[in-house]
Amino acid sequence: MSKIETLLVANRGEIACRVMRTAKAMGLTTVAVHSATDRHARHVEEADIAIDLGGAKPAESYLRADAVLAAAKAAGAQAIHPGYGFLSENAGFARACEEAGLIFLGPPASAIDAMGSKSAAKALMETAGVPLVPGYHGEAQDYATFQREAQRIGYPVLLKAAAGGGGKGMKVVEREAELAEALESAQREAQSGFGDSRMLVEKYLTKPRHVEIQVFADQHGHCLYLNERDCSIQRRHQKVVEEAPAPGLGAELRAAMGESAVRAAQAIGYVGAGTVEFLYDEGSGQFFFMEMNTRLQVEHPVTEAITGLDLVAWQIRVARGEPLPMTQEQVPLLGHAIEVRLYAEDPEGGFLPASGHLALYREPPAGPGRRVDSGIREGDDISPFYDPMLAKLIAWGENREEARQRLLSMLGETAVGGFKTNLAFLRRVLAHPAFAEGELDTGFIGRYQDDLLPAATALPERFWQLAAEAWVQSEAARVRADDAHSPWSAQSGWRSGLPGETDLHLLAKGESRVVRLRHADSQRIAQLDGPLDGQYLDVQDGDIRRRHKLIRRGNSLYLEWNGELIGVQRFDAIAEAEASHSHQGGLGAPMNGSIVRILVEPGQRVEAGAALVVLEAMKMEHSIRAPHAGVVKSLYCSEGELVSEGTALVELEEASA
Repeated sequence: MSKIETLLVANRGEIACRVMRTAKAMGLTTVAVHSATDRHARHVEEADIAIDLGGAKPAESYLRADAVLAAAKAAGAQAIHPGYGFLSENAGFARACEEAGLIFLGPPASAIDAMGSKSAAKALMETAGVPLVPGYHGEAQDYATFQREAQRIGYPVLLKAAAGGGGKGMKVVEREAELAEALESAQREAQSGFGDSRMLVEKYLTKPRHVEIQVFADQHGHCLYLNERDCSIQRRHQKVVEEAPAPGLGAELRAAMGESAVRAAQAIGYVGAGTVEFLYDEGSGQFFFMEMNTRLQVEHPVTEAITGLDLVAWQIRVARGEPLPMTQEQVPLLGHAIEVRLYAEDPEGGFLPASGHLALYREPPAGPGRRVDSGIREGDDISPFYDPMLAKLIAWGENREEARQRLLSMLGETAVGGFKTNLAFLRRVLAHPAFAEGELDTGFIGRYQDDLLPAATALPERFWQLAAEAWVQSEAARVRADDAHSPWSAQSGWRSGLPGETDLHLLAKGESRVVRLRHADSQRIAQLDGPLDGQYLDVQDGDIRRRHKLIRRGNSLYLEWNGELIGVQRFDAIAEAEASHSHQGGLGAPMNGSIVRILVEPGQRVEAGAALVVLEAMKMEHSIRAPHAGVVKSLYCSEGELVSEGTALVELEEASA
C-alpha cells in the first residue's frame, strides 16, 4: 500500500475545487498550483497550500511539467491529481512523476501512450477487432497525405488532434478547397493546447449519437464499467449536455459496449478512471470506437449520481493500491441524471467564447438531487487564456423527466451577469420537445437551431417600462444635506404643478431607449419586493401577479424577461462616443484574445470570406474574415498582441466597381 497524505492538484477551476473537496473529506492536505492570472482564484483559496507557477497562458504555467513537479516537491506532496486537460493525458508527465517518486492519479504512462494518441488507439482497436469509423491515423503528416486520404474517405471529413480532445484541434472539412486552411489551423490549435500538432482524419458521420462508457481498473487486474453516458448534445464538437444512462439504450447493448470498453482497457494494462467513447448509429444498432480518454471526464458527476459512488475517492484508493470495492454485478444503476455546462460564450454569435468581469453570479441552492460544481465566485475576472466553462449543473431524478424538470428549475435559479453566457440557450435545449422525448444525436443543435437560437427581436415596450420602474425603485435614496425633505432629491419625479415623471435613457441587449416613467400611485405598474440586492419585481396585471427576478449590481441592473436575465444600464453618452470611434472603419475583435496570425498586408485585395486575422481565445482559434471583397487599407494589430473585445483590427475598403 502506498501512502498518500498530501495531494497536489495540477489544474484549476471547478475540477481543482471538486478534487480537493473529496481529498479533504478523506483527510488529505491539498496543494493548489496557479498562474499569475489565477493568484486569487477560488481553487487557490480553498487549498491548504498554494504555489505560484508564474505566467498567464497555459504554456507558461499549467503546462510546465517541471514547475508542477517542483511545486509538489516543495509542498511535500506524495501524489498529483492532474484533473482533465492540461497535463492529464501527457505520458511524459506521468513518467516524470514516477521518476520523481510521486504517485500519478491516472493510468501508467504506457497506457497513456497507447490510448492518449488517437492514432495509436485506433490502430490498437483495429488489431483488437473493434469496429472503427473509416479514416487515416498514420504517421505521415504532410498536406499531400491528408489530401489523398480525405479523397479516399470522401468528404465531409473530420480533422482531429491525435494527442488531445475537448474539441480543440478539431475541424469539419466539407470540400477539398477548405482542407489546407483547416489543417493549418487545427495543427496550431493542437500544438498550443497539447504541445503536439499531429492530426488524424476520419469520415464525418452526419447523425450519430455520442455514447461513452466509464471504466475503472485497479492495480490487481480487476476492471469494470460503471454504465454509460450520452453526450450527443454538442456545439463546436464540444459537449454541452450529458446524461446517464443513455436514453433508449437497452441492457444488452449496454453490456456489449461495456464489455468492449473493459477489453480495451485491459489490453493496455489500464489503471484508474477512464472513458471509452463510441459513435452509436441508432438505426443499425452498430457502434464504432472513437477514442479513449485516459483521465477523469468533465461529465463524471452524472455517473456518480446514478451509482452513488465518488470517483475521485476511487482514484485515490486505487492509487494507494486498494482493490476495487465491488464486482460488475454489484454496480448500481439508480434513476437518471443530466448535466449541463454553463459557459461564458455567445450562442447567438456562433458560440464564440466570452471573458471579462463576473459582475453577478448566483448558483441554485443545494438540495436532494441537485449539485453544482464550480470554481468561480462573483467578482472574479474570467480570463481569455483558459476554457470558458464557468460551472456544471447536475440534477438527478428517479426518471429522466424528473431529472429534466429539476435541472430546468436549477437553471431558472441561476444568475450570471457581466458578459454573455449560454444560460438561456441551455434552458431552451432542456425545454425543447425533441430533447424531452430523448431524440438525441450530435446534429441536434444544428437541426433545431431556429428554436434554440431564435432570431433577435426588439424588446417590447412592456419590458422597457418594467426596466425603468426597476431602475428607479432600486436606486438608493438620496437626501440633501441642507434639506432632508427637499422634493428635488426624491425619486418620485416631482415637478411643481405638473405630473410626476422621469425620463430614463436605458441600454439593454444592444438597444437604446428613452423611457418616460409616470410616478402616480394609480399608474404604478410594478413594486419592488425585497432588498436592493434584488429579489423580485412584482407586476400586477388585473387579478394576476407575476414576479420578475431583479438584481442590482453597481451601475447595472439585471431583470428577468421571458426566462432570460437581461442586463440594463443607464446611457453614457461619453462611453458611447468612444465605443463608436473605436469601431469606426475597422473590423473589430469579437472577444478578448491574442493575435496568432496576420494573413494580409496593407494594399492587398481580398475576396469576401477571406481570412484576414486569426485570433486565439480560450485555447481555440477564430478567423476574422472579410465581410465583402475589398482592399486592406490598414492593420491595427500585430502577431502576439493581446486585444480586447471590440478593438479594431483591420480596416477594409470596399472594392470599386
